[in-house]
Amino acid sequence: MRTITLTLGLSALLAGCAGAPSVSDRDLARSERVDALMRDYTGDGPGASLLVLHDGRPIVRRGYGRAVVEDGTAATPRTNYRLASVSKQFTAAAVLLLAEDGKLGLDDPIKRWLPSLPKAADAITIRQLLSHTSGLIDYEDVMPPEFDDRDRQMHDRDVLRVLEGQDRTYFAPGQAYRYSNSGYALLALTVEKASGRSFAGFLRERIFLPLGMRDTVAYERGVSEVAHRAYGYSFESGRWTRTDQSPTSAVLGDGGIYSSIDDLARWDAAWYDDRLLSGASRHLAFSAHTPTDLAEVAYGYGWRITGETLWHSGESIGFRNVIVRYPQRRLSVVLLSNRNDPEPYRLALRIAELYLPDAKPDR
Repeated sequence: MRTITLTLGLSALLAGCAGAPSVSDRDLARSERVDALMRDYTGDGPGASLLVLHDGRPIVRRGYGRAVVEDGTAATPRTNYRLASVSKQFTAAAVLLLAEDGKLGLDDPIKRWLPSLPKAADAITIRQLLSHTSGLIDYEDVMPPEFDDRDRQMHDRDVLRVLEGQDRTYFAPGQAYRYSNSGYALLALTVEKASGRSFAGFLRERIFLPLGMRDTVAYERGVSEVAHRAYGYSFESGRWTRTDQSPTSAVLGDGGIYSSIDDLARWDAAWYDDRLLSGASRHLAFSAHTPTDLAEVAYGYGWRITGETLWHSGESIGFRNVIVRYPQRRLSVVLLSNRNDPEPYRLALRIAELYLPDAKPDR
């Protein structure tokens, strides 16, 4: 699907200039270059949905390949993909909403809300969980053997139970950075405790529905459904194999949200004004609270910060996603895919470069 918008007044002006390309010619050329860059996602295999927004307007909005390989269902702008770690910005936003409500404080010890954590967690704060500076043990490294079976899935409460038995941290809280899925699972449980609502219910009532993200869901098997769902695939032994779920896919706080590029356009818009969060909360989300293990990348609350970009990737079994925002230029690229390869971050930067001819994308 192609979306090419013509500005008629400018088009007529350029048509009168000898040798000047028309707006439609330039847009068509860029559209064709986008399709060329997205060629790995075309055909009968698992695909992707791509959105480019400028000034709140979708200048690219299309699907490639298949959302469901087995029955040939095409990927479209309404296809919902498992966001994996892109979900973390929603978890962070939920925490910031509750801080604005006065229901919790960012400097609260996490044990105020989850007192069953061991003594090693005494000094860990909500703020440190948001910025991955808590030192918490990664639950995926200490999962009980009963979760080795792909049909048995962990939930956020199981993460808490596992961490209750880990009376140690990787480092003293606040002294270093280590990306932590454990931290965001605990934040989801904290949202539940502070709000008195389920995490999925809180997201729906306070974020998804107010923003018009009607098909976005923190998916709970047997409780909720995913509309227009893409299933995840991995290329194994020369063929695409469905690998949609893993033992950790049911953990919501670190990666359990499904959404589409259409709904994420609404999410992107919410970060430019006060419709969801105050300016102070948005500033907190986008501030560089800590350097990371990559020299050019800092971390905010659910967002990575590189040069002029705010971004986050998400990788899970069968899904690879990224959202990259250039807020000063009011341009965003969202690329969601239901396959284990290729990794989309560099591709999103190359697509952004087509629409920012003077930009110097972060490599």
